[in-house]
Amino acid sequence: MEEILIPISFFLTIFAILYVYWTTRSKERLALIEKDTNASIFKTNYSKYILLKWGIFLIALAVGVITGFALSNVINEVAAFFTMILFFGGIGLLLAFFVVGALQKKE
Repeated sequence: MEEILIPISFFLTIFAILYVYWTTRSKERLALIEKDTNASIFKTNYSKYILLKWGIFLIALAVGVITGFALSNVINEVAAFFTMILFFGGIGLLLAFFVVGALQKKE
């Protein structure tokens, strides 16, 4: 019986968080409309290179998994996977930073 309570409580918690977020957001926007103020604070400023960043990062993680698998014959398997995923993930983030910075300078 207790096994079913954990997933139910998890999904109820997620639902409650999203419900409070969306109702509060709509109330704030309605209040701004009532006062005739600018709602530009709600506009998000996403980078148009977000997919490029995620792509480079995920490719680097995949290279880390492959390298960890190759290295697992030499050292402990858990240590090989953990260190290589973190190492190549960090390299991927640095590479994405420099690539996106170069593309933004070019514009």
